[in-house]
Amino acid sequence: MFEGIVAAADSLAARGDVRAVVLSGEGKSFCAGLDFQSFMTDPSNNRRLLERPEGEVANLAQAVSWKWTALPVPVVAALHGAVFGGGLQIALGADVRIASRDVRMSVMEIEYGLVPDMGITQTLPRLVRADVARELTFSGRIVGADEAREIGLVTRVTDDPLGEAMAIAAQIAARSPHAIRHGKRLLRDTPGMSPRESFELETALQLELLGSPNQLEAVRARLTKSEPKFVDPD
Repeated sequence: MFEGIVAAADSLAARGDVRAVVLSGEGKSFCAGLDFQSFMTDPSNNRRLLERPEGEVANLAQAVSWKWTALPVPVVAALHGAVFGGGLQIALGADVRIASRDVRMSVMEIEYGLVPDMGITQTLPRLVRADVARELTFSGRIVGADEAREIGLVTRVTDDPLGEAMAIAAQIAARSPHAIRHGKRLLRDTPGMSPRESFELETALQLELLGSPNQLEAVRARLTKSEPKFVDPD
């Protein structure tokens, strides 16, 4: 499953015609996390998941979350049922999270005497206050939909998370794909930068867009109140 998720993300990253991605889970839950019984009884799993391939930022365990953050296009996660442990960390890799009213979320690794190690350091601190991140990590308690929205774990709560996620993805896909990709890069890469570095990136990305075919097409469509005809990135 880890390898399949990473392969899917890599395949999407290599395509220039993808404008948005929706992540969802089949069955009664988005993802209830690792099968710890299987994981702990086969030491080879530990090595495969935690070894970092040469030249890669993330190991296999971290890549199932980080690949979605690193993907150049926006990722919308549709969440329902249990979103526990590794499942939560996969969801945190998305740019937007739409949750069902019955969603339950937990940083559950403490239940097994472990720390969350699937990219959470690059995701959770950007969404919730530092004390909230600590409390969730230390306690492993389960958070319901309303609290998850209140503290920033999810973007929105709805009766139909997959339908709403698809609608958001369609809305994104109708915009200039170059501007969308640049916008994701801007908001993803600037946390932790100095003000000067952040401002320089803002300017550099804007200069790449100004006067480009898709930027001019966006202006034309806006002025004529017609449907834009954008060109996908190469």
